[in-house]
Amino acid sequence: MSTASLPEVWLRGPLPEVPPLLQPVAHALLQAREEVREIMADFPADKLAERPLGLASVGFHLRHLAGVLDRTFTYARGEALSEAQLAYLAAESQPPTHAGAVPELVQKFASQVDRALAQLKGTPESSLPEWRGVGRAQLPSTVVGLLVHAAEHTTRHVGQLLATARVVRQ
Repeated sequence: MSTASLPEVWLRGPLPEVPPLLQPVAHALLQAREEVREIMADFPADKLAERPLGLASVGFHLRHLAGVLDRTFTYARGEALSEAQLAYLAAESQPPTHAGAVPELVQKFASQVDRALAQLKGTPESSLPEWRGVGRAQLPSTVVGLLVHAAEHTTRHVGQLLATARVVRQ
């Protein structure tokens, strides 16, 4: 059965091993992964860097989706970003446009969702209110704050990706 004929992920029931309070985060990330795969099916790689009306490019959104999940989940673990993560962040606005770039970017995001789901499964609900510092300034957040932000930020960028991809395809 294709995902297009299924109800949205949140209406398919609880996900095994994901703590009850983190189900909405997992549902949102799985929904985003499905929508990205659908949106990007047959998208031309040479249009990944186009910025209609000055909007962020489709390629930026794809790279940012994977990067922001990686970064927010790193902070949720109480870790600082690595040099590789900082380099990836710096390069997000410069998407590749070579043949094969689209499936590579879609797969990178899908793999990041898988890593996020694995982390959610191992996150005790008792840790959700724990303080976490964000960025070099160590701005205050919590484990649950970071995980929920990751889900809503992902959802927001999927919507922007959808709109920009439709404009670019025209």
